[in-house]
Amino acid sequence: MSRRLISSGSPFEAEIGYSRAVVDGDWVFVSGTTGFNYQTMTISESLVEQTEQCLKNIEAALQQAGSSLADVVRITYVLPDASEFQSIWPVLKKYLGDVRPAAMVMSAGLLDAKMKIEIEVTARIGSGSRKVS
Repeated sequence: MSRRLISSGSPFEAEIGYSRAVVDGDWVFVSGTTGFNYQTMTISESLVEQTEQCLKNIEAALQQAGSSLADVVRITYVLPDASEFQSIWPVLKKYLGDVRPAAMVMSAGLLDAKMKIEIEVTARIGSGSRKVS
């Protein structure tokens, strides 16, 4: 299987020079993804809504790659204010509660002050069918 690039259609990808995701064999590497709605190029002021949109954006990239959120094996959350992390737990559980990937949370500034979260994932195509123990 060859390396394949996935695009969300965001103008940032072409301007900066990156892909929303890269498929390499069975692996899918999804770039740091924010809560922008790429169809309207808008972003909510709510951290919870941004988190939901991040996961929808990631899910769309994974689907283009022939994968899904069920295949996520590693996730990294970056928030400017780590004290707000607990407020998004219900959203994370909704999308990843059964998947339970290895995870890390960091606090760091993001490129735009409107961004309240950025999420990066690594998935292995087909691994979601394996049982969680």
